[in-house]
Amino acid sequence: MNTAPVVLVTGASRGIGRGVAVSLAEAGFSVAINYVRNREAADNVAAECRKIGKSDQQVFFPIQADIGQSVDRESLISLVLKRFGRIDALVNNAGIPPAQRVDIVEATEESFDEVIGVNLKGPYFLTQKVVQYWLKDKTEPAIPGGFKIVFITSISAETASTNRGEYCISKAGLSMVVKLYASRLADEGIQVYEVRPGIIDTDMTSGARGKYDPLIKQGLVPQRRWGTPDDVGKAVRSLLEGDLAYSTGCVIDVDGGFHISRL
Repeated sequence: MNTAPVVLVTGASRGIGRGVAVSLAEAGFSVAINYVRNREAADNVAAECRKIGKSDQQVFFPIQADIGQSVDRESLISLVLKRFGRIDALVNNAGIPPAQRVDIVEATEESFDEVIGVNLKGPYFLTQKVVQYWLKDKTEPAIPGGFKIVFITSISAETASTNRGEYCISKAGLSMVVKLYASRLADEGIQVYEVRPGIIDTDMTSGARGKYDPLIKQGLVPQRRWGTPDDVGKAVRSLLEGDLAYSTGCVIDVDGGFHISRL
């Protein structure tokens, strides 16, 4: 069984999740690469991680599960433990946008339920399962400073978009989940963090490039560029390496300064 610290990254087959997985591989972690449908993409991430991994003790393995489904959450934890033997950190990254952007006065309950199920309910209860395992198993963490949980939220946790209300609500709720788990687990020596990405260049945002390119150029983002999955990956890596050991519950903005209130 490998001895490298094991990180479960949800939604790791593309976009931000891929960036996180690759960054962690470079730092010496093993990564359980969760995906839903695209096994080929997950295999590609695993292959990329193997190329840049630092030791033969690292393992990179794709595991299929839809975190929006209770039975899949159960099987995901079971399969990670079977394949890797342990979990040292959880990165809750998986998330979906609404299938269609619709004004909130016309939005459907079906869309709301789907987005909330994956983006909020899923990580809330997946985290519960991982924490139950840690508290029951009493295994010593192989990660600096103790077990860690990172929630990837979004600037949409505080920035209103009235044509995708369900997404904003899911991210705002997830931000509160961070506070709840950080408060509950502080005495257990488990740190919990929120990483809040801004406008990140992924396939999810590719359709909005025509909208955001001129806005970014005009200064919507003070650093005047798109963020990258690597930007987010490096932030997560820093947290898991223990660089912010006295900052449980904090929000790490990875948004080029978007969050700054300006006149």
